[in-house]
Amino acid sequence: MVKVLYLIATTCLYFMLSLFSIHSKAQETVQKELGHSHTQNAFSDKDAVTKMAKNFESAERDAMQQPYKVIQYLGNIKGKKIMDIGAATGYFSVKLAANGADVIAADVSEELQAYLKNRMEKEKIRNMELRKVPYDSPLLKDKEVDIVFIANTYHHIDNRTEYFAKVKKGLKPDGKLVILDFFKAEFTDKIQAPPMGMRVSVDEVVFELRKAGFTSFEVEVKLLPYQYIIKVK
Repeated sequence: MVKVLYLIATTCLYFMLSLFSIHSKAQETVQKELGHSHTQNAFSDKDAVTKMAKNFESAERDAMQQPYKVIQYLGNIKGKKIMDIGAATGYFSVKLAANGADVIAADVSEELQAYLKNRMEKEKIRNMELRKVPYDSPLLKDKEVDIVFIANTYHHIDNRTEYFAKVKKGLKPDGKLVILDFFKAEFTDKIQAPPMGMRVSVDEVVFELRKAGFTSFEVEVKLLPYQYIIKVK
């Protein structure tokens, strides 16, 4: 009888662990497809990048992200040097360049940088350069840019206090850091957004950036339906 109970318990435990493993792998796959994985291989496959480009440059994203409101919020950017961290397929980088900014499109993925290079050539974009960056640094020179822009990427960065202290050094004396990311709240609409556990609240962002040395904060929570914008000096 004891042996039978032991076998039943062992079988149940094995079954539960198998389910957990399957769920974890499925969740990781979904996050990779949505671009919400911390793994270094998330954007390393050319086919995956092509699929992501369709999502990243879609009309559905335009409706959710409302990029032209964001560009307008930035003010006159003509002639400004802007680094777009997490540029990916160039969703914001291309629009910033079209509005007269000199753009540094920065990303950790070689495949995404290659995709954007081809896009720049096809669309004859001259006022943009690419910069492949590591996970722990924006590779900015001291006082190099007027604006560091980071959309949908803040929540991916580890050791944010250290990272954004480096960002601060790369800003010109009157330079700004602009962060656009998702509210840490449940949405009734079905949109493409990171899992709740990955999102960072406005208060958390402000707290982390104060530790990084920033002192002036302008928080906009009404302009966009699903995201906040924080302008920092």
